[in-house]
Amino acid sequence: MTTTNPTLVPIPQRLDFDALAPIFSRAMSTLDDAATQQLDQAGIDPGLRELVRLRASQLNGCAYCVDMHSQAARKEGVTAQRVDALAVWAESGLFTAAERAAFALTEDVTRLSETHVPESTVSEAIASFGEEGAAALIALITAITMWNTVGVTTRCWSVSPA
Repeated sequence: MTTTNPTLVPIPQRLDFDALAPIFSRAMSTLDDAATQQLDQAGIDPGLRELVRLRASQLNGCAYCVDMHSQAARKEGVTAQRVDALAVWAESGLFTAAERAAFALTEDVTRLSETHVPESTVSEAIASFGEEGAAALIALITAITMWNTVGVTTRCWSVSPA
């Protein structure tokens, strides 16, 4: 039996990061824009870009970013089935070898202190995307992890119900 609770639980904001650190917040936006430009220059598909952002956000536990990048992935043409399966990508046959290399890189870079990003992970990314593409992916993963760090720590952005 399922019950529906119409009362959502609000998640209180800890700090208004954008208002309190506006110079840094704008710099983060500039870095994120630069990462996107690098990906475009390297020919990385915008749908994959959003899936990488989404996977890092899932790993980092940033509810706002998970919501935002799930929606953005769908807008870029990623099917709901693939968005839903991303959390279990390694067990799913819905992703290409290149996408899997991007997700492995995402996981190893995001879990840097645990993984130390093995050579094999970087080699797979280079084999799939070339050196320029692998570097662009690393830039993107770094940028989204930065956003996740701020979002999780400060809870400065909240998810709005659809």
